[in-house]
Amino acid sequence: QVQLVESGGGLVQAGASLRLSCAVSSRSFSRYAMGWFRQAPGKEREFVAAISRSGSNTYYASSVKGRFTISGDNAKNTVYLQMNSLKPEDTAVYYCAAENQVLLPTTVSYIDYWGQGTQVTVSS
Repeated sequence: QVQLVESGGGLVQAGASLRLSCAVSSRSFSRYAMGWFRQAPGKEREFVAAISRSGSNTYYASSVKGRFTISGDNAKNTVYLQMNSLKPEDTAVYYCAAENQVLLPTTVSYIDYWGQGTQVTVSS
């Protein structure tokens, strides 16, 4: 069983930055490719960013590419999402996700484990 615990969400103004963290309670952290997804009110959960097990590969949704950066720290069993130049449309609950079969988890249906989510609200 893998537990994912997100932190770092909050209320910020447009243009600000936030860093989300996802602590992974598994000694097999390196077995999992990790991703971030988000869900806005009334919308489906959508892919944001993913990082491979080795950390060598990353992939981003077009809406966040160039503004968000995903990274991992194997020593701390933690994945981060650095979010810069935030926009009101980035407002959503952000979920950390783990998957152990594909290189980069970009699809909701492939995810094996989810965190509980952290709220990010960007005001205009």
